[in-house]
Amino acid sequence: MSTQPSVLPLPLDGITVVAVEQAVSAPFATRQLADLGARVIKIERPDGGDFARGYDTAARGLASHFVWCNRGKESLAVDLKDPRGIALVRRLVAGADVFVQNLAQGAAARLGLDAATLCAADPRLVAVDISGYGAGGPYAHKRAYDMLVQCEAGLVSVTGTPEQPVKAGVPAADVAAAMYAFSGVLAALLRRAATGLGGPVEISMLEALAEWMGHPLHHGMHGGEAPARTGVAHAVIAPYDAYATADGGQVLLSVQNDREWQRLAELVLERPELADDPDFATNTARVAHRERTDAVVAEALAALDTGKAIDRLEAAGIACARLNTVADVAAHPQLAARERWREVGTPVGPLRALLPPITFPGGPEPLMGAVPALGEHTDAVLRELGVDAEECARLRRDGVVA
Repeated sequence: MSTQPSVLPLPLDGITVVAVEQAVSAPFATRQLADLGARVIKIERPDGGDFARGYDTAARGLASHFVWCNRGKESLAVDLKDPRGIALVRRLVAGADVFVQNLAQGAAARLGLDAATLCAADPRLVAVDISGYGAGGPYAHKRAYDMLVQCEAGLVSVTGTPEQPVKAGVPAADVAAAMYAFSGVLAALLRRAATGLGGPVEISMLEALAEWMGHPLHHGMHGGEAPARTGVAHAVIAPYDAYATADGGQVLLSVQNDREWQRLAELVLERPELADDPDFATNTARVAHRERTDAVVAEALAALDTGKAIDRLEAAGIACARLNTVADVAAHPQLAARERWREVGTPVGPLRALLPPITFPGGPEPLMGAVPALGEHTDAVLRELGVDAEECARLRRDGVVA
């Protein structure tokens, strides 16, 4: 007699996370936990909440950063400067599995909400401190906004054109720290399952992004100099760049070996004589004659519409891509074909959002819960803590909660 397989729960079902968080690094980390089934209670200031709520109004009146990083959470608005507010948060943490904070360096310790203090009181707790530069060292108390850390980690020095260094177009330092915090929580929960002990986790934005600098860092340390800034080109491979097409688009292509160059010359450039020309036949020669190499590729692609150029390159087995805009990504046929878009509830109605990239084939989808309004869950959470209606009203009247 056959039976239908049971539906697995999401991996973090039953895990409760309390987060005193702001901006991107901690909120993006805890959003990953929420998507995988954890209950995430977000602690916000009563007077405006997480300051990322005010970054812009691009998402139909809401801040795009906040919508991106905060779905699936409960918002509890509490004044941490009031002893009654701190007492409420400590009661919440006492029933939690994970605590995450990214306050300014030293602020959590002054409140008794740093990982070391909390884990000493409750060895089962997994507590995460996210900071810009780490708890010690001469930079410990230095302000650490994403762009500043990108500069300190050297990312800006290897990004851009030979004439102009640029920062990454996404908050790379924040995202790097967030993803290491996310994986650190998962690792600590596994350890707790085996030993009963959670423990503190420390994440530094500088150290996270310095790890992502692995290739240029090792190139510079061991090879004598960092790779040159080359825009979308490649420092040691040619042709490898974006080339304009007849309809105003751009196509990026990459020739990884000399056999591919022969196919490119014959089937795309329609210049078969270049396949064996000593100025082009090897990658070393093409890099040495980069301007001429780029010129012949650019001339051929400039005569083709983007779609035709892509078709011809793919038929020749040449790696290529459209240089898409943000709007192009929102309409990307691959994301549509794989049904990666969902709608997420927000205070202004449903908004499109991408499914998280962690997929469980045949299993449950990530939760992708609603983006909370400031203090939307304050009353419900306080009731869970046993705060009666009279005390709740008093706390609200005194501005301790909102």
